[in-house]
Amino acid sequence: MQRHSPWKIALAAAALLAAAFSASCSRSQRNASDAAQKKLIVLGIDGMDPLLLRQFMDAGKMPHFAALAASGGFLPLATSIPPQSPVAWASIITGTGPGAHGIFDFIHRDPATLTPFFSAAQVKAPEHNLRLGHWVIPISAGKVELLRHGKAFWEFLDERKIPVTVFRIPSNFPPVPGHGQTLAGMGTPDLLGGYGTFSFYTDDPIFTPGPVSGGVVYPVQLSGDRITAVLHGPANSLRQDAPEITVPFTVDRDPTEPAARITLPDGQFILRVGEWSSWKPVKFTFIPGLQSISGICRFYLKQTHPQFELYVSPINIDPLDPALPISTPEHYSRDLARDTGYFHTQGIAEDTKALSSGLLNDDEYLQQARTVFDEQCRLFRHELARFRSGLFFYYFSSLDQNGHMFWRAGDPQFAAFDAELAARHGGVIESYYREMDTLLGEALQAAGTDATVLVISDHGFAPFRRSFNLNTWLVENGYLILRAGAAPGPGRDIFKDADWSKTRAYGLGLNGLYVNLRGREKNGIVNPGAEAEALARQIAAKLLAVRDPRDKQQVITRMDLAAEAYSGAAAGQAPDLIVGYNRGYRVGWDSVLGGIPAAEMEDNTEPWSGDHCMDYTKVPGVVLSNRKILAEHPSLTDIAPTVLSVFGIERSAAMTGHSIFESSPPAKPSAAAAPSAGTRP
Repeated sequence: MQRHSPWKIALAAAALLAAAFSASCSRSQRNASDAAQKKLIVLGIDGMDPLLLRQFMDAGKMPHFAALAASGGFLPLATSIPPQSPVAWASIITGTGPGAHGIFDFIHRDPATLTPFFSAAQVKAPEHNLRLGHWVIPISAGKVELLRHGKAFWEFLDERKIPVTVFRIPSNFPPVPGHGQTLAGMGTPDLLGGYGTFSFYTDDPIFTPGPVSGGVVYPVQLSGDRITAVLHGPANSLRQDAPEITVPFTVDRDPTEPAARITLPDGQFILRVGEWSSWKPVKFTFIPGLQSISGICRFYLKQTHPQFELYVSPINIDPLDPALPISTPEHYSRDLARDTGYFHTQGIAEDTKALSSGLLNDDEYLQQARTVFDEQCRLFRHELARFRSGLFFYYFSSLDQNGHMFWRAGDPQFAAFDAELAARHGGVIESYYREMDTLLGEALQAAGTDATVLVISDHGFAPFRRSFNLNTWLVENGYLILRAGAAPGPGRDIFKDADWSKTRAYGLGLNGLYVNLRGREKNGIVNPGAEAEALARQIAAKLLAVRDPRDKQQVITRMDLAAEAYSGAAAGQAPDLIVGYNRGYRVGWDSVLGGIPAAEMEDNTEPWSGDHCMDYTKVPGVVLSNRKILAEHPSLTDIAPTVLSVFGIERSAAMTGHSIFESSPPAKPSAAAAPSAGTRP
């Protein structure tokens, strides 16, 4: 037998290893190249309901959805606990439940202070400043922080150089860094840092000056036919007292015609009564000549005679010159605005609060909402035309927001049902469903025969006819104790009226109920462990027994203990109990921010008449695809693994879901976790 010297063996082994490495790299490059050429189109339609969708499909009103369902499948999509949009979309994004991604409600709270805050993101001021007279000069950087935890599904694609366009997906502000094209959606603030603050200028004494839900009423005075006013901007953090920055404007109304000329520092324009302006850029100056930030807003001239009424939209971040990060790459928002014109950057663009406050009527709100939808369609078509390969994800808000506001137009059981309104606007919701069908048809045409198409919604919809005031119930049942002399009623809330030395539980957020836990809350009195669990189960059992005194309907059909509903590193931040309301019921608006109204239950007479912040089993979303759906019980956490599977990427170990194109593992009831034992009826 021929013997080989050790060095020859080493050289041969090295050559074999090099050849194997070269082949492996070649295969890897081919695989990466193949993955990058695959195509996936995802339409994310907030609030699309499976019952309504089936109804319109069966009536022949949604042919493209019917064709998609026939080609691959159409199933309800189990939603999150609770079924709120930021919670649900975070579950879609990460493939995990709230216990992992950390979003449990629109509203979170600091347990040490009970201060409520928006759950999705926060802006942190610079920690170090230099004071020079009246000026405060930051010498360290502030930051904007995304509070959602977990890796987004498109990050896996981005790492493999697969092209990505993710347009306005909620729970992604500021957008996670990456090379792909992303634009932030729900959670993106206006220039004042909130979810949207409109301004309403009037000389009509029937309007009370000051804050209203979603905006502020500013009184004005006419000098002849001229009004001088200001646009209200952010606080000047560079000044010692942080005064509000304002931009002056004037309005000259025509003495006889229903029209006015509005003059801003950079130009003027004319509006007739009932007319909306185009987007108008405005600059708010921090240091004259040195530092300013840009915003955009729209004007609506509601009336000139005999009284004056002018609505100004929330001041949106200017996509051409964003004051906060709203896109990746940073230039993406600028490129879009240059190509298509200005667009809403505020996360929730439809001004539902102006309608609820009575400062816009139904027709005026629908004009504003239509502008939002037309803008979304324009940007959708622009980006779809440029799509060649990889992932194209596009989010639509119109079904959700208009479902909230116009459910009443088709619901005779609604307390404030109006037959005239029903005759005029009873078809609003159906019309938007049919618009979605048109857009799906365009997506299917663009997809051709070689792309996967996926349609998903985060939750469905239900009537919201009656309000349940959770904190009032807690007072009446001895769990929330008020200070001496206080009683439930207008202006009462947990922050100034609760006696924390005796209070054992309180409500905050749309579905949250908290135990006043010792060692967690600032003035907690309930011992952790067995005492806290026994209290939570007792409250849950009593809430499940609540019946509407009007017709004996069960008001709350599900109570989930956080300890049983959630798992993951963030689970300790959750409310202790998640309240699942029956269809037709929801927590009252005052209770969301800790209010304690006089009545335990009330008719809902507001325009916001449809909702989904209920028992999650009663408001599933939808999933449709042109590929065969093999999962029997798909849920939100299955969407991220499904996206990865299209591109041949294994799901992350952190993900709890599975691809819907694979046979289901044992059925699970929700995107969050198994049902809570002992807390259901």
